[in-house]
Amino acid sequence: MSDDEHPRNGGSSTESPPTAVEEKRAKARAMGWLKGFVRGKASNTNHLQEAIDEYIEELKEVDHDDVSADSQKELIANVLKTRDLKVYDVMIPRADIVAIEQDATVEDLREIMREKQFSRLPVYEQDLDKIVGMLHIKDVLGALLDSKPVNFREMSREALIVSPGIPLMELFLTMREDKKHMAMVVDEHGGIDGLVTLNDVIEAIVGDIEDEFDNEDQPQVIEKSDGSVIADARIDIEDFEDRYGRFLDSDEREDIDTLGGLTFHLAGHIPKRGESFKHSSGMVIEVLDADARRINRLRLRNLPVLSHSDEV
Repeated sequence: MSDDEHPRNGGSSTESPPTAVEEKRAKARAMGWLKGFVRGKASNTNHLQEAIDEYIEELKEVDHDDVSADSQKELIANVLKTRDLKVYDVMIPRADIVAIEQDATVEDLREIMREKQFSRLPVYEQDLDKIVGMLHIKDVLGALLDSKPVNFREMSREALIVSPGIPLMELFLTMREDKKHMAMVVDEHGGIDGLVTLNDVIEAIVGDIEDEFDNEDQPQVIEKSDGSVIADARIDIEDFEDRYGRFLDSDEREDIDTLGGLTFHLAGHIPKRGESFKHSSGMVIEVLDADARRINRLRLRNLPVLSHSDEV
């Protein structure tokens, strides 16, 4: 769906459960309203609550059997649930930020784009704490097509700087008003703590939004030179033990299926980004990426040593 498409609600109803296609279309229609709100097309007000009230009134006129209406009502409920979320809950941590140095070459940018299909990148001077702006890939493409020189600093647009503790919905409104799709998150010392995109904010409301670039492969495990491991929280715990050695006790083995489940078990709650936990085996688990709903990525240190008995 393009940015300017805002489908209207249909009038058909059915007693059978909605199909996957119907649910996908319903979510797309709900997203149409949300995109419209972000761009100021859904309401002339600057207040989120007024926009929500306005939209709820529209939904009252919709057939109650319409799966689209149900999906959109769910969207409104999710908006209200996010009122307690902070920027910190959804931001990409500093270690995972993909950025480019202001004096880098087009070839450097090309190498980045081969791995990451991002439309925007932070531009920095010398180190990440000195952000000079945001680079939009279409500006680079335009210059290349016109055979013009490429200067990343000159092409950079002003960066939006925010605190990690501001409410997520406040950032949502700021991005809408300033027409920004990316913001840098700074700590109390002015250093870069993370990055948050409009897509991150929207996904906190409507759930994951997959596109053609999303990786549908199996959960990833990346071994680092310092002996630690970066792992997807979805990794099956038995597969992980088969690779690195046994460390769960018999009780844990009955209740825990994934690395994320293990982390939740150790924490006793959905942990936040930056929290660390030590397993009785001595292995340390650090949460690299998590939101209010789930754990996404972990760093594991002091891994168990794979013995011959483990390999049998």
